[in-house]
Amino acid sequence: MAHITLRNEELPGIVGLMHFRPETAEPLNALVEVLLRGPSTLSSGEREIIASSVSWWNNCHFCHSCHGAAAAAHLQRGPDLIDAIKAGLPDEPLSPKMRALLAIAKHVQEGGLKVTEADVAAARTAGATDVEIHDTVLIAAAFCMFNRYVDGLATWRPEPKEAYMGMGEQLAHQGYLNSIPA
Repeated sequence: MAHITLRNEELPGIVGLMHFRPETAEPLNALVEVLLRGPSTLSSGEREIIASSVSWWNNCHFCHSCHGAAAAAHLQRGPDLIDAIKAGLPDEPLSPKMRALLAIAKHVQEGGLKVTEADVAAARTAGATDVEIHDTVLIAAAFCMFNRYVDGLATWRPEPKEAYMGMGEQLAHQGYLNSIPA
């Protein structure tokens, strides 16, 4: 049970919180829409992997599973991708650029000052642009906030990864702007 009384206790994770305060949900969803689905040289699937990875590192089951499912939908994968993200994606065919960006995201998750010039140089050497580096840092920072929002108010969440696949499909194909329930 959440630490506060939500309007609809049946809505899991951030969905219940957004329903509780739609006036804060609107700008938060607009930010996520730009970061994860807006124009970018990184695919939406890659950006969802960053969001899901950060959420896993932050121990936020709801966000990790939800965004892992969205990544799976973008990449035409099944729930196995959620487990692969938990394992650090060792067997996934990620580009060196994506691996370098995930290293930056991990350092942001640990604390912004953990990102080093060497991290950024490695990402550039692997082909990352300044915009991709910027967006990786912002995705990681935003998901640290979202994870703390969800877990700080003790929202409920389904446990099995399969329970997130429908939500992942919805986010991947319909986006974040229309994800607040009425």
